[in-house]
Amino acid sequence: MSDVIRTHGLSKDYTMGEMVVHALREVDITIGAGEFVAIMGPSGSGKSTFMNLIGCLDRPSAGNYILAGQDVSRMSDNQLADVRNKTIGFVFQSYNLLPRTSAIKNVELPLMYAGVKNRVEKAKEALVKVGLQQRMGHKPNELSGGQQQRVAIARAIVNDPVLILGDEPTGNLDTRTTEEILALFQDLNRAGKTIVVVTHEEDVAKHCKRIIRFRDGRVLKDETIEKPTDARDILAGLPPAEDAAIA
Repeated sequence: MSDVIRTHGLSKDYTMGEMVVHALREVDITIGAGEFVAIMGPSGSGKSTFMNLIGCLDRPSAGNYILAGQDVSRMSDNQLADVRNKTIGFVFQSYNLLPRTSAIKNVELPLMYAGVKNRVEKAKEALVKVGLQQRMGHKPNELSGGQQQRVAIARAIVNDPVLILGDEPTGNLDTRTTEEILALFQDLNRAGKTIVVVTHEEDVAKHCKRIIRFRDGRVLKDETIEKPTDARDILAGLPPAEDAAIA
């Protein structure tokens, strides 16, 4: 298994007046291709800082970060933007969709930035994968929370990224919709996608194959889940939803 993420001595310090906050302290982590990993920890543990660094949204103060064979630790802003667009797919708690734009146009955005020509075709394919073939022309305010998150997932996968990052991707969703979104993540993972999610919910983390727990800027525990919870098993025991789009 090749490594998608490899960090060595990854550290991040923030200066607040005369005080230096050590948000991340010499973290060494390797995540291989095809893993599904949950990042957990209390507020201030360093998990969000770690996510920002591996998502190329910030630079480390020290240490190295190798993403899919590239050392991105010291890249320029333009280089990092290119990596984010082509190599990483992001799924956020708040969906981050353009409100006056249809689902398909939202999904086309990464393709537009990448200069891809057959954007409509690829966006349609991504929306079909998440079960929204009947909602392509709908704007976010015409979609449920779960449907909006599916649009966000379609947008995240449309460029066929090496890595999918989820920042509390089920934080705003009810139980059934949470399981539907986790079923999508598990399907993508079974298809070979490497997925890393930050979550504070143990039930969500147990759907993953591995849980890395942070505390005080360091890795407290790194555990393998022998039998992850299968979201489709959970869904089978829940009443159907009117807008359920996943069989």
